[in-house]
Amino acid sequence: MLTRNCLSLLLWVLFDGGLLIPLQPQPQQTLATEPTENVIHLPGRRSHFQRVKRGWVWNQFFVLEEYMGSEPQYVGKLHSDLDKGEGTVKYTLSGDGAGSVFTIDETTGDIHAIRSLDREEKPFYTLRAQAVDIETRKPLEPESEFIIKVQDINDNEPKFLDGPYIASVPEMSPVGVIRTALPNMDREVKEQYQVLIQAKDMGGQLGGLAGTTIVNITLTDVNDNPPRFPKSIFHLKVPESSPIGSAIGRIRAVDPDFGQNAEIEYNIVPGDGGNLFDIVTDEDTQEGVIKLKKPLDFETKKAYTFKVEASNVHLDHRFHSVGPFKDTATVKISVLDVEEPPVFSKPLYTMEVYEDTPIGTIIGAVTAQDLDVGSSSVRYFIDWKSDGDSYFTIDGTEGTIATNELLDRESTAQYNFSVIASKVSNPLLSSKVNILINVLDVNEFPPEISVPYETAVCENAKPGQIIQIVSAADRDLSPAGQQFSFRLSPEAAIKPNFTVRDFRNNTAGIETRRNGYRRRQQEIYFLPVVIEDSSYPVQSSTNTMTIRVCRCDSDGTILSCNVEAIFLPVGLSTGALIAILLCIVILLAIVVLYVALRRQKKKDTLMTSKEDIRDNVIHYDDEGGGEEDTQAFDIGALRNPKVIEDNKIRRDIKPDPLCLPRQRPPVEDNTDIRDFINQRLQENDVDPTAPPYDSLATYAYEGNGSVADSLSSIDSLTTEADQDYDYLTDWGPRFKVLADMFGEEESYNPDKVT
Repeated sequence: MLTRNCLSLLLWVLFDGGLLIPLQPQPQQTLATEPTENVIHLPGRRSHFQRVKRGWVWNQFFVLEEYMGSEPQYVGKLHSDLDKGEGTVKYTLSGDGAGSVFTIDETTGDIHAIRSLDREEKPFYTLRAQAVDIETRKPLEPESEFIIKVQDINDNEPKFLDGPYIASVPEMSPVGVIRTALPNMDREVKEQYQVLIQAKDMGGQLGGLAGTTIVNITLTDVNDNPPRFPKSIFHLKVPESSPIGSAIGRIRAVDPDFGQNAEIEYNIVPGDGGNLFDIVTDEDTQEGVIKLKKPLDFETKKAYTFKVEASNVHLDHRFHSVGPFKDTATVKISVLDVEEPPVFSKPLYTMEVYEDTPIGTIIGAVTAQDLDVGSSSVRYFIDWKSDGDSYFTIDGTEGTIATNELLDRESTAQYNFSVIASKVSNPLLSSKVNILINVLDVNEFPPEISVPYETAVCENAKPGQIIQIVSAADRDLSPAGQQFSFRLSPEAAIKPNFTVRDFRNNTAGIETRRNGYRRRQQEIYFLPVVIEDSSYPVQSSTNTMTIRVCRCDSDGTILSCNVEAIFLPVGLSTGALIAILLCIVILLAIVVLYVALRRQKKKDTLMTSKEDIRDNVIHYDDEGGGEEDTQAFDIGALRNPKVIEDNKIRRDIKPDPLCLPRQRPPVEDNTDIRDFINQRLQENDVDPTAPPYDSLATYAYEGNGSVADSLSSIDSLTTEADQDYDYLTDWGPRFKVLADMFGEEESYNPDKVT
């Protein structure tokens, strides 16, 4: 500050003494200062011919921050060329801090700072000054702008903005990258360092101020250490029964690095065991896991030796000179013997046998061996869980397989079952193998027409026309190149209506031989076709084809093949035909039912006439028992006096269980009808079972003078069975029915009566 004031005084002396010529003021001079007193001269209005004193252009002041004096700090002075010192000029100040931070003496133009300033808060202030006439209040000069800069002093110590600071330094960094007490830092030795850093300000009026902070330096790991096996040979023991893919052992290489720099990759060096074993890295423990790729066999090889190489996955090219980042160890594996089941010579046995082969025929054999030391004998048997044990048998000692039933290829073409072989010394140790038996075909079935064809021929067909293409099928397994031949049967080859044309490609055509066919003469033709195969032995069959004659148009399109179409007009639909047929059937059923009822009624009448040859009238005035009341009276005796019927219990009254039926005396021969009726009347009067009403039975006599005499059986001397009625046949057609009724019983048939 003192130096600055001295410099201002020197400049003032130089200007005031005329040693320096001031600059010519311009029309709108911003600020003119008197350097000696830190004065800004304000340019005034002059005559063009007046010689003026030149001043130094100065538009900024400087003020110290943190001023601690008792008086306001003097900043500078404003002065106008128009101010003659007579007190007619007034100075005004405006802008940043005017009145609050800075003040001006209106008469002298002196500027003071009335409070302490801080450069860190505000580095400069922009203000405006003007000289005005005290009396008129009019500006004498234009307003001029100037700047007051706050001058910095060393009043703040240096500070670290964000502390503490944490830095990462790669281990093994060369000297000069970071200055520490250690020339080469190793993370494996020490991971973190703490450093005290001091920042000192060596300049400034207040002397050197210092700031300190603590910096934590963490060393980041680099891949500067290769993996190392703790020992050079690893011994492993593995049972020969270990499954493929199983882990049989672990080895480990040690890497002192951390994170991904410690990741290790294991590989088997090509050589012994490279095809049998594999090694992978356990991501969690970084161990090498040895796995089995192929099965082991103690009887084949008892030990294996190979080398394993461990290397870093992520290499740092900066440390290649340290050495190879890998290590090698030897692995020795001893195979342990385990008792194993028998081993079949093949994984699958395939056999063939012809169908209908006699039972007991040997079709093949299986073989299994015990490969363990001190081998045991083997026994064979068919697995009971499969379906082959019922069709085949196996010899338990030899392993031969034979048929147990007749085989039919058409029902089962292939058999698949399992055979088990077990040790005699240890039956629990067993192995299984699949047996596949193919049944070979024998030509035992003749070929047949593949499908039932619906063949039709038009009435207007021409000779030589193919009306149907047929093919054949054989239930046997047809060999490659199987050929079927077609021909007409010998009995149909004589004057045939149709013939068979063999196309030699396992198909044939039905060919017409006539010029037109008529449905009215013959609607359906049956054509026997003989089909023969080419296998051995040759099989053939005769297949009958049905050919229907149909009505066709001129283009050969079938219009109708139905029988009723011959008689019905063209255009009648099938539904209408069905309705007509249904009506006809209903009418026929009604007629048959009516005829049956009529015949039954006539039969009853004839039977009554035959059994009762007398005229009888029965009349009673009481109400009967209905349709079932057929025993209210008995006229059986009147029909045949020689027949004595057993007494029957009446159904119209409740019989007395204690009253025994009364035996009627036999009727004597040649008894008069009057005596007979009187006798029956007396019996009924004393009969307790008689109905409680009067029954009148009137029996008339035939008149005299009949050519045939009396027809009543009352005057017959013999029974009906002993009488001869053959003479009735000589009386003419009027007595034909009567002669048939009383003729031989075996010759009479009531159903034939019309």
